[in-house]
Amino acid sequence: MKDETPAFLHDIIQAGLSIQEFVNGRTFENYTSDSMLRSAVERKFEIMGEALNRIKRADPDILSKIRNQREIISFRNILIHGYDNIDDQIVWSVMEEDLGNLIVDAESLLK
Repeated sequence: MKDETPAFLHDIIQAGLSIQEFVNGRTFENYTSDSMLRSAVERKFEIMGEALNRIKRADPDILSKIRNQREIISFRNILIHGYDNIDDQIVWSVMEEDLGNLIVDAESLLK
């Protein structure tokens, strides 16, 4: 593992845990009606995607050990470049279905 990779993995974990904390006890309706919550979640997903992008450039062997890494990087690109077309249902689904796996993968790689 390259020297900078653990820092990127740590960023992924911290951003993911922050998202989980932000939405804990919230419903999809809470999420869609709270622009600050949506902005915070989207920002943390952007950080996670950018950290994966940096791992991709610095340490591609490590990137290959993270489930759905291509989709996560693409998701980051959509959040940043397609900000005017973000589908809240997709963001919510990613939180529910994929976020936990990404945190687990990053934590496993740090051990």
